Amino acid sequence: MKKHLLLTVILAGNFAIYSQNKIVTITNSLSVEREFETIELTKKILGLPSSAKLENYAVKETASGFVLESQAVDNDGDGVMDVLLFQPKINAASQKEFSIIPSDASSESKNINCYSRFVPERTDDYAWENNKVAFRTYGPVAQKMVEDNIPGGTLTSGIDAWLKRVDYPIINKWYEKATNGTGTYHKDTGEGLDNFHVGDSRGIGGIAVNVDGKYYFSKNFISWKTITTGPIRTSFILTYADWDAKGNKITESKLISLDYGSYLSRFEIAITGTKNIAAGITLHDKKGTIGTNLKEGWLSHWEPIDDSEIGTGLVAPKGTLTSFDNHVTDEKDLSNLYGNLKVKHNKAIYYVGFGWKKGSPFQTQKEWEVYLSSFAQKINNPLIVKVKK
Repeated sequence: MKKHLLLTVILAGNFAIYSQNKIVTITNSLSVEREFETIELTKKILGLPSSAKLENYAVKETASGFVLESQAVDNDGDGVMDVLLFQPKINAASQKEFSIIPSDASSESKNINCYSRFVPERTDDYAWENNKVAFRTYGPVAQKMVEDNIPGGTLTSGIDAWLKRVDYPIINKWYEKATNGTGTYHKDTGEGLDNFHVGDSRGIGGIAVNVDGKYYFSKNFISWKTITTGPIRTSFILTYADWDAKGNKITESKLISLDYGSYLSRFEIAITGTKNIAAGITLHDKKGTIGTNLKEGWLSHWEPIDDSEIGTGLVAPKGTLTSFDNHVTDEKDLSNLYGNLKVKHNKAIYYVGFGWKKGSPFQTQKEWEVYLSSFAQKINNPLIVKVKK
């Protein structure tokens, strides 16, 4: 009986330790206000035991008591949540304190602002979106249809842009009206449209490998895996069949994520067979204007699109964007602005996206490039996270 009582006391003591609030201080070292940047907290960072469940914690502003939206994510698919995500708002050159508090799992936000899925009803697209932008790319069935001369297929590893002008999810709605015959996403009825041509181009962020001045790239993805959807982030993995770059066997997969409030998706390319990749932005009919800043690590393209204009862009972490190639050719869809990126430990990371004049605050090329410059500054000077012991 005494042993049982002692065990109960120990367990109760451990619960008290692990259930107490964890105090996290977020510091902004830049002289600009920061928001829509995602903090990732692990059990190790928080000093929690492996048995703790991150989905059972919430994030609260210590001073105000305001509870922030958060999202627990299982990155490796083992059934255990690996990170707790939230997006603080931090004034310029300042810091703010947050309490990570035990909470009922049912209190986690059910908002799915950041969403992605495989779309078998539209051949086999994979599409993703947040409250600002949407994208899609194409799978093996669409590729085989082209190779077998069946109408309706698509053969490209380029990335398509869906120009949305509303902050709510549109992927399911647009696909539904297209498949049931009640409408088309190629016409803007108030929410935006898909009028962005990809073809054989890299679209917004597809990759290539340059060998002796010629660009080589993969075909459609062959498999997919959704990691998470939620209020803060959606992420997924696309895998490609091995491909050839003038005798070099290339293996490729993409871990793509899109966070709330961002106009740019994050691409983490896992690749073998090359020491460099070229991430491309289509130049379409070559009527646009490019902008480049290798020192800051970004490339941009501003062009007319139907009755409006669109800015597309690429941002890379400091020191990884080595050069660019404004590759213009008479070959159909093969004119791209390429950013040449170092591959380190078989990985390369960059961010790509767009701002449509009708669906974003960016009304000029200058405004779009200010956003890219600011984005680059922030990823190279991340918010500083410290946990009080």
